[in-house]
Amino acid sequence: MGSVRWFLVNELVAEQNAVIGLMRISPVADELATRFRDAGHRLYLVGGSVRDALLDRLSTDLDFTTDARPDRIMEIVRGWADAVWDVGIAFGTVGVTKGGIRLEITTFRADSYDRVTRNPEVTFGDTIEGDLLRRDFTVNAMAIDLTTKTFVDPYNGKDAVRDRILDTPATPQESFADDPLRMLRAARFVAQLGFTPAPRVIEAMTDMADEIRRITAERVQVELSKLITGRFPRRGIELLVDTGLAEHVLPEVPGMRLAIDEHHQHKDVYQHSLTVLEQAIALERRDDPEAEPDLVLRLAALLHDIGKPATRRFEPGGGVSFHHHEVVGAKMTRKRLRALKYSKEIVEQVSQLVFLHLRFHGYGRGEWTDSAVRRYVTDAGELLPRLHKLVRADCTTRNKRKANALQRTYDELEERIARIQAAEDLAKVRPDLDGNEIMELLGLPPGPLVGKAWKHLKDVRLDRGPLSHDEAVAELRRWAEENGL
Repeated sequence: MGSVRWFLVNELVAEQNAVIGLMRISPVADELATRFRDAGHRLYLVGGSVRDALLDRLSTDLDFTTDARPDRIMEIVRGWADAVWDVGIAFGTVGVTKGGIRLEITTFRADSYDRVTRNPEVTFGDTIEGDLLRRDFTVNAMAIDLTTKTFVDPYNGKDAVRDRILDTPATPQESFADDPLRMLRAARFVAQLGFTPAPRVIEAMTDMADEIRRITAERVQVELSKLITGRFPRRGIELLVDTGLAEHVLPEVPGMRLAIDEHHQHKDVYQHSLTVLEQAIALERRDDPEAEPDLVLRLAALLHDIGKPATRRFEPGGGVSFHHHEVVGAKMTRKRLRALKYSKEIVEQVSQLVFLHLRFHGYGRGEWTDSAVRRYVTDAGELLPRLHKLVRADCTTRNKRKANALQRTYDELEERIARIQAAEDLAKVRPDLDGNEIMELLGLPPGPLVGKAWKHLKDVRLDRGPLSHDEAVAELRRWAEENGL
């Protein structure tokens, strides 16, 4: 009996702390609730802000719902709000600003879906319970009645938060049929919060994975990015792969699950890539614990070996090779990220990291000249710090001696880069003659030939280091003569 009483007391404390915490960070909410109460209506805080308050992760991103219809909301906030906008009023949402804080207030919803698109037919509801029922997960289906300062939890969301369980207020089949994006949101919450999906949620995701094809690439990309930048992205990716959702949104990842030959001549590429992702995140946090998650680095870590299945060859004698998998992988990465509508900058950065991730492995044989080091730095450009992390993370061998040797070798390369950078400022490598000097010396007008000459002099600069002016002029004339100029 004592343990039951302890549990009940602590549940009550959690509720009270959530209410107190949310009211503390937004006293404006209390003012707003008073206006709604005086007008004969109820006002509730809902969704992720309530969940996060129970997790001691208070946020200033607050959503409200009310029994008042949109026109009535406009009347209640008029004269109190600094500004009001009605862009979302057709969906029952009124936006207001007060004291620099932006708030959105939405009338109770009881939407219906055609289950062909994910766009609901907007219908206003009459109860908070009905409004919460249509939400994605029970951990997001809690509310705080601001007019009475009481907790509203008809679908046991508080228990789900305590147990770290992800379940749906309605059946998952109903929920996912209404909006298939919720399946990706499930994987995203697993990655962000470390929650475990209920068995019935996993079953529905597996059975209904094809439904995700109703969702636009842009919406998929948003959820995938949030998943990748979560605290536990491996868990989210594994859920996508295990349920079959990844086959539709990121098929190259389950495609890395190669059958291992009987002699185990290569490691499991899929598991290796997940480990590289985790190790890259560890390096990211080691260098700056407060930094924002690095989406580019994490995508590159996950995708760096996606070219291996297409390049696998069984060699005479039982060996396995993946020649040029970095080249193939970079092309595959570019194609997939474009299909997901990532920005041009992200597509190019991730693809370049995939392309470069293997180059370091030629360094350990002691064959790299200063020229090779310069090219490594120049080709990486601003991606060099990320490339350092990716290459280090790519070492997943269980052989400690081999792992330590690889890390020492990369330490040596970084030290060598630092020495050459200090001497030559590699970040600003330019030919020893500029375009105007090239045109003047060769008597050329502006055009492609000037660009070719400039590129040749830059290559020479990378190979030989800085040249004197006379040496650069002599090299330019030699090149011009060889090219019939």
